[in-house]
Amino acid sequence: MSAPERIPPRSLTPARLPSPPGAEASRPLPAAELLALGELTVRGRVREASNAVLYCTVEYEGHSAPCVYKPVAGERPLWDFPDGTLAQREVAAYEISEATGWGLVPPTVLRDGPYGQGMCQLWVEVETATGGPDGADGGPNGDGSEETGGAELLALVEGGEPGPGWKAVGFAEVGEGRTALLVHADDVRLRRLAVLDAVINNGDRKGGHLLPAAGGRLYAIDHGVTFNADDKLRTLLWGWAGEPLPDDVLEVLRGLAGRLADGGPLSARLAELITGAEIEALRARVAALLRTGRHPEPSGQWPAIPWPPV
Repeated sequence: MSAPERIPPRSLTPARLPSPPGAEASRPLPAAELLALGELTVRGRVREASNAVLYCTVEYEGHSAPCVYKPVAGERPLWDFPDGTLAQREVAAYEISEATGWGLVPPTVLRDGPYGQGMCQLWVEVETATGGPDGADGGPNGDGSEETGGAELLALVEGGEPGPGWKAVGFAEVGEGRTALLVHADDVRLRRLAVLDAVINNGDRKGGHLLPAAGGRLYAIDHGVTFNADDKLRTLLWGWAGEPLPDDVLEVLRGLAGRLADGGPLSARLAELITGAEIEALRARVAALLRTGRHPEPSGQWPAIPWPPV
């Protein structure tokens, strides 16, 4: 399948879609309903992705939106994720995001499509920024180039200190024997995402997965490598490692722990998507965060930052 000359940037579609012009009497349509029931039309393929990622439009009852469709048939097997599918894990991550109330993962459903069952998710447009902390090289590439998908949230800086408003992650080689300090913004949205990643055990939080959108919203995508029963946390968001969790985050985690109890609708939904052992490990991670009251720290047993980081 050939890709169009230019895949459009991710366009923000609100969680509840307005009625189309001339259809004032029709009800507002929840985005998840549009994704689940609408007709998918494939427009192109995102070639940079390691698995099949298809750019589509979805239409239902006069409503339409751009979306991503990842068919299970296009997934590459992973030795350490032998059960379930990446698509199911993406949907499970959305369910947990919704349960926190933070809305960090775009609406995501599991459905049939032109190439069989797969994950379908709203396409989100990023707002690109070129600014960074004092001493930054102008973008995550360290060469002054602009990056989308989190350029104003991540940067490389000279020296050993992150500067006000930024958190240090670690040093990185940027070519020709030169090193720079990788930093991320000290941002409440990123902090919540760091907690969400610890909860879902995200093994691949890269800079390109961060989508700052219009209106100050932050979305995060690509959650197929999650929910492993073994500790797999690998992320660029280590800036708060070991720090106390804010009170509002602890309150959210206590609520999430209650919703994950046996017999509840969230646990029943997750049982359709991930294994029983993975659900138990999920509960244990939430309990551990509440017990310690702190952001997790790298274990030191494997690389803590995914590669490539972007």
